[in-house]
Amino acid sequence: MAAEQVVVHKGLEGIYFDTTRICHIDGQRGILLYRGYNIHDLAANATYEEVCYLLLHDRLPTKQELAEFDAALKASRTLPQPVMDVIRAFKDGHPMDVLRTAVSALGTIDPDVKDMSPEANLRKGIRLIAQFPTIVAAHERIRKGLEPVPPRDDLGHAANFLWMLKGEEPDPDAARAMDLDFILHAEHSSNASAFAARVAASTLADMHSAVVAAIAALKGPLHGGAAEAVMEMVEAIGEPERAEAWVQEQLAAKKRIMGFGHRVYKTEDPRARHLRELSRILGEKYGDPKTFQILQNIEKAMEPMRAKGIYVNVDFYAGSIYHYLGIPADLYIPIFAIGRIVGWVAHIMEQYSDNRLLRPLLHYVGPMEREWVPIEQRG
Repeated sequence: MAAEQVVVHKGLEGIYFDTTRICHIDGQRGILLYRGYNIHDLAANATYEEVCYLLLHDRLPTKQELAEFDAALKASRTLPQPVMDVIRAFKDGHPMDVLRTAVSALGTIDPDVKDMSPEANLRKGIRLIAQFPTIVAAHERIRKGLEPVPPRDDLGHAANFLWMLKGEEPDPDAARAMDLDFILHAEHSSNASAFAARVAASTLADMHSAVVAAIAALKGPLHGGAAEAVMEMVEAIGEPERAEAWVQEQLAAKKRIMGFGHRVYKTEDPRARHLRELSRILGEKYGDPKTFQILQNIEKAMEPMRAKGIYVNVDFYAGSIYHYLGIPADLYIPIFAIGRIVGWVAHIMEQYSDNRLLRPLLHYVGPMEREWVPIEQRG
C-alpha cells in the first residue's frame, strides 16, 4: 500500500478554519474592514466606543444606543477590591503577566460566572473592555509606589485611561491619539491571540478563560512585541542620518528590521497610514521630531524590500505614539491588549454561537512500533 500523502501547512498558513462576520482583510490590496466598514472611515470618523459597539453588535449604534453602551462601560471601570489586592501582590511582575492574572481573578468573581448565555457573555465582555485599562493603569501606579487613580465617568474610554495612568487630564490631542490607537488595534481577524481565544472558547471554556488564552498568545514577541522592538531600534540608531547605514548593516547580517512585513499584508498595512501621520503630528507637538525622522529614514531605506512584499506594519509607528505620550516601553503590549479586547470578545462570542471543537491534526513523523526494553537492559 502506498504511503499516506499528507500536506502539512506550517503555521496553518492559508488555511480557513471557519467563516466570520467580524473582520475582512485583503492582504494584496491592503484593505481592512470591521464588520464591512473600511478602517480608514472608522479611523477618521469613529470613537473607540462606537467601534466596540460595531464589533459586538454587527452594526453602528444610534445616539441612544451609544449613550447606553458608554454608560455600561463607565459603570464597569472600577475593579473589585480582591482584584486590586492581586495587582498589589504581584506588583513587581511584568504588566502582561499582571493583566493575565488579574483577568483570571476577575473570572472567579464575575456576577455571571456560571451563566454561559449570549446575554451574560455580552455583559462579561463589556465588563472586560472597561476593566482592562483600569488593570493596566492601576498596576503601573502601584509598581511606582503611587496610589491608583480612580476612573472618571465624565471622560471617554481613551481619555480616562490616560487620566488613570498619569493622574492628569490629557489634552484633546493626546486623548484622540490614544482613541485612534485603540481603534486601529481593535480587531484583526484570526491572528494568533484571536485564534487562541477561539480554540479555548471551542471547548466551551468561559469568557475569562478564553481571554486569558488570548493574553498569553499576545505576550509572545512574534505577536505583540514589535512596537517595543521598533523603539529599541530607534534608540540604537540615535540620529536620522545614521538610519540608512544602520538598516543596510542589519540586512547584510541577515537580521530582521522590526515593524516590517506581515503574514497577511503584501502591501502597506492600512493601519500604518494613520499612525504615521499621528506620529508626525505628535512629534511636532511635543518637540521631538527626531524620533519621527528616524522612522521615516528607516522606512525610506527599506523601500527596496517592497519588491518582496515587505512594507511597514501597524507596529512600526505605534511605539512612537506611546513614546510621545510618555508611556513606559513595557506597557506597549498591554495597551495593544486594551484595544484588542473587544475583538477577542467578538471572536469568542462568534465561536460560541456556532461552535465546533477546534481540533486540528499533527502529522506524526517519529519512529513506529518500537520494542519495549526493560530498564535493566537499557544501555
